[in-house]
This record gives sequence, structure tokens and C-alpha cells, in this order.
Amino acid sequence: MKNTLRRQFAAAALLLAAAAGAAGPGAAMAAPAAPAPTLEYAFTATVTLAPPVEQGEVAGGRKRFIAITGGTVDGPLFKGRVLAGGGDWQTILPGGLTQVEARYFLQAADGTVVDVANPGVRVASPDVTERIAQGQDVPPDAYYFRTTPRLAARAGPLDWMNRAVFVARGIRRPDHVQIDFYVVR
Repeated sequence: MKNTLRRQFAAAALLLAAAAGAAGPGAAMAAPAAPAPTLEYAFTATVTLAPPVEQGEVAGGRKRFIAITGGTVDGPLFKGRVLAGGGDWQTILPGGLTQVEARYFLQAADGTVVDVANPGVRVASPDVTERIAQGQDVPPDAYYFRTTPRLAARAGPLDWMNRAVFVARGIRRPDHVQIDFYVVR
């Protein structure tokens, strides 16, 4: 009985070692089960902003709120305007990470209002982060600014937005933000 258990244990150990070796350095990675998704450019929102309201240091981060005052939307899949009244709640953390949580509305030419919840991150060196926070114009390749917007529209021509996943890239300018929206296909 002891020999049988030892053999089973040894066989199990060999299987585990083989499995660990297969996943180790230099091992071939498994192929994805399906082709990689693609991105389709949908539109750009140019969002105008009020000056930031600084809350100060809260729970280890610099909190601030930036009100949205309006803007335009233009692209192959949607055209309209950004309605005033939304905002971007930001937490600037040590090390150059800024967490963003924007909420606002877009309005199509036919009057349809689209709700946008747009969480994401902006990552930059502490120097670039401070320059952006001070309202300076910083080249977009100096930082990483990505979001995962969720859009919601009533039934009708824009209902497709409820059934799509979006990713976006932001570019921060002194008085506005440009956000390029992409549909994940």
C-alpha cells in the first residue's frame, strides 16, 4: 500500500513539474481561442472645461473636480454636442497615477441624449502630472491617458451604443480634453 501511494505521489509530482515547466520561461504560449478584437474609430468628443476645484489631500491622494461646460462630438458613427453640467472627479496619486471618473451627457442632432460614464487612468511622470494639473499644454505622447467608457442611449438609432464595448484615448489640453472613442469589434 505504501509503495502504491509513493508511486502515485511521484507520478503526481512529475505531472505538476511538467505542467510548471510548460508554463515556465521560454515555453510556447497557448494561442487565443478566438481572433483578437479590433478597434473601430467611432467619434471624438472635444470637451470644454471649467477651472478645477481643488479639494486637497484626501486619503493619500490629491482630489479635484473639473466641471464640464460643453463641447462638440464628431465622427463617422456619431455627431452631436457635449452638454454642460457633467464633470470629472480626479484623484492624483503619488508616482504619477491619476484616477479619473467622468460623467456627462452627449446629445445627438435628433435630440437623443446619451449618458456617458467614463472611468480611466492617466499615467505620467510626476513633473508631467504637475504640468497638466497647472493647466500647461503637454504633448500627448508624454503621458498615458486611457478610459473605458460606458454609453447608454434610449431605444432608437443610437441603441447600438448599449450593445457595444468602448475604449478611449484622452488628450488633455489647458481648457479642454479631446477623447477619441473606439468600438471594440
